[in-house]
Amino acid sequence: MNRRHFISQLTLALGGLSAIRANPAQKKRILLRSAWQTLNIGDIAHTPGLLTLLEKYLPEVEVYLWPSRVDSGVDQLLMRRFPKLKIVQTQSEINDAFRICDFLIHGSSATLSAQNHVIQWHESTGKPFGVYGISFSRKNSWKAVPESPESLAKTISILSKAAFVYFRDSKSLALAKDLGCTSPVIEFGPDAAFACDLKDEEAAERFLHKNMLKEGRFLCCIPRYRYTPFWSVFGREPDPLRLARNMEMKEQDHAPHREAITQVVENLDMKVLICPEDRTQMQLGKEMIYDKLPAKIQKKVVWKPDYWLTGEAISTYIRSAGLFGNEMHSPIMCIGHGIPAIVCRWDEQTTKGYMWEDIGLKDWLFDMDDEEQWAQLPQTVLDMASNPKKSRQRAVEALEFVKRRQTETMQQLSKDLQSSN
Repeated sequence: MNRRHFISQLTLALGGLSAIRANPAQKKRILLRSAWQTLNIGDIAHTPGLLTLLEKYLPEVEVYLWPSRVDSGVDQLLMRRFPKLKIVQTQSEINDAFRICDFLIHGSSATLSAQNHVIQWHESTGKPFGVYGISFSRKNSWKAVPESPESLAKTISILSKAAFVYFRDSKSLALAKDLGCTSPVIEFGPDAAFACDLKDEEAAERFLHKNMLKEGRFLCCIPRYRYTPFWSVFGREPDPLRLARNMEMKEQDHAPHREAITQVVENLDMKVLICPEDRTQMQLGKEMIYDKLPAKIQKKVVWKPDYWLTGEAISTYIRSAGLFGNEMHSPIMCIGHGIPAIVCRWDEQTTKGYMWEDIGLKDWLFDMDDEEQWAQLPQTVLDMASNPKKSRQRAVEALEFVKRRQTETMQQLSKDLQSSN
């Protein structure tokens, strides 16, 4: 997209916003279906990311959040950042939101996570809805089995009724089109977590000082199992097939990270922080990365033994020289603040990792099922850290593309809000 076209699109978007502001008596209300869980800072980030975009582009619109979970202090985190937000959780509150809200947005997720709730909104209110930044796959990401043709057809049917559907990766977009999605707007739209701006500067500063991590002189590394072992958090019996796959692949999936850390420590005056994105990753990082490093390398590596919330994580990431690892949303939050980030993915995940190709960072995406690719990870991490100015420029360029798409998606939402009854 050239500069002239971008400016024209922005002008249209601002024109739509002006139309909304010119009619305060007809104040619009949005019901946001999001906030899926609190065990993962990436899942937490989806919600404040989209709230930030709504605050920026549609400040006169009232937003109601219909969450799955906002425990562990996440509700307080959201209300501190968005004091005008209304969180609806009881059935009575949800019923009232259905009555007074003009538009429902399904937030970013691995799939159309709240599909039944979207259907409920559509059938009971007849009001419009949109889907913002999801992935879509033939594979059920939660059950690790193929979706049935009937299940896929049902999802396509409801997506086709949406005012817009933004997919966060091009492979999801292509599949939806191939299966016949007929929404008026079916396009690539960034994961909402790119816009998350939660911060906890004091906590980050304390942590860095305690661990002698200097700003710009450390990298972040995130471990991950193939399947998140939520059973270990909830005290349930493990899924035997998923557990077996995790044990089978954990060495292959973390050996390149150990080598990358070794290369950085031996060749640069830098440290590495091993940190989590979800509550199951602290012990994994110690077992598969920190404990397996040579003693001389360990001296310049910090292992974070406890979980953190999104604000502290972002405030730490933005003080780093970059991030690499087996997660998706910490890299998203890094790029969202102009910080370089490398993504490693595998077949068990959704296609969300391919968004790195979509935003111009293909060579910072690694397939851990492809030995030729993951063998190049250590050198790529070293190159990223060795060339901070160039790496940050690449991150900023990707962010600029993301921001252009954010503007266009908010323009579409503004248009649909204006036309809603």
